[in-house]
Amino acid sequence: MSLKGKLALITGSARGLGKSAALALAREGCDVAINYMSSKEEADRLAEDIRAAGVSCAAFQADIRKREELERMVRQAEDAFGASVDILINNAGPFVRERRTFAEYAWDEVEHLLTGNLTAAMALDHLVLPGMRRKKWGRIIHFGFAHAAESRGWPHRAVYAAAKVGLVSFTKSLAVEEAEHGITVNMICPGDVRGENKEKSIAEVRHLRDPESPRGRPGSGEDIARVVVFLCQDLSDFVTGNIIEVGGGLDPIRTLPLRRDP
Repeated sequence: MSLKGKLALITGSARGLGKSAALALAREGCDVAINYMSSKEEADRLAEDIRAAGVSCAAFQADIRKREELERMVRQAEDAFGASVDILINNAGPFVRERRTFAEYAWDEVEHLLTGNLTAAMALDHLVLPGMRRKKWGRIIHFGFAHAAESRGWPHRAVYAAAKVGLVSFTKSLAVEEAEHGITVNMICPGDVRGENKEKSIAEVRHLRDPESPRGRPGSGEDIARVVVFLCQDLSDFVTGNIIEVGGGLDPIRTLPLRRDP
């Protein structure tokens, strides 16, 4: 239990990749603060499962797009656990699977995607950094998409791509600024892990076929959670400012023309 006594806050962790990360960190001895927006039942059920594993856990509701709710969540977590956040996993972030041109987005949708995928992570980082600096120890992980570090265009997903590419630059900048304080900052870029696979183990998907994946199988929550755990370990303090792709070699930026009626 290499992370025993550390407190991890994971956004969007009632289900999906965030849930897989929460369970993996709990197995390493972490106390876990679960964040959810509307999935209260799933969050409470996960908290019970994590507590049954022998570590402390509590769930906190917050819309990550709202600064005042982030402030409340961090304050509630610190009060509940009697400690500041050691590990922050910025997992939550809205994604629109439907392909649309930028002109087809309403402006409130643009703001929703930018806030949820860029400024929300920056705001939460800003809230937990003072506590990490006091301890001279901290781990911050952002989530992106494969090839985000190359700043490639992603036609028909322009807003989401812009937010995540901005987060790449911020990840690298913050990593340099905080290195002297014992804080690492990295980004994980999952492949196209879908649906129930986000909560499955590698063993559960190993026999499945994914014709789009160069690896030949779909990704799983465990694929991502293993990297989360590695980056959070004490001896990973020399790994910072990295953009790590975990996608089985898949390039998600498969540009398809939008068909228009004549």
